Amino acid sequence: MNPAPATPATPATPAPAPTGPDRALPQLGRGFFWQDLQVGQRLRTFRRTVTETDLVNFISTSGMLEVIFIDTTYEGGAISGRPVPAALTYVLIEGFLAQTMIQGTGLALLEMQQKILAPVCVGDSIEAVVEVTGIRPTSRSGRAVVTSRIDVFNQHGTQVMSYTATRLLAGRSD
Repeated sequence: MNPAPATPATPATPAPAPTGPDRALPQLGRGFFWQDLQVGQRLRTFRRTVTETDLVNFISTSGMLEVIFIDTTYEGGAISGRPVPAALTYVLIEGFLAQTMIQGTGLALLEMQQKILAPVCVGDSIEAVVEVTGIRPTSRSGRAVVTSRIDVFNQHGTQVMSYTATRLLAGRSD
């Protein structure tokens, strides 16, 4: 007996050509548009331990080659331990904010006022609390000037820095 003739396979519908990512999907890691914030809103960053590598890289790049930062045996300093420049503490916290709160929405840092309240040393862990203190929409392109107070704390809960940042933030386009 002869087998029945095979029926030809129906060709599969070809997949559509790739057109790139769907721009309507929510984007991971995008910061806040100014409309997402409100005066009095408080947010907390992650905590990060300051390392010897952080200190060495920072002072090498910035040129802050002061003896208290480059000589581990220096005895003339007023701070015990291995202090780091306050600018490094600021940069680490701003790094958290750039990666989270203002990623893709921060347009400009307009003004900053800073107070250093206590030293930070290698081995300390720092984190910050951000409080939105002002929002002023601009007359251009749905932007707003947003002012925040950023309070930085070490692992013991001691406030080590406080600064106010005034930024220009993008608005939602819808």
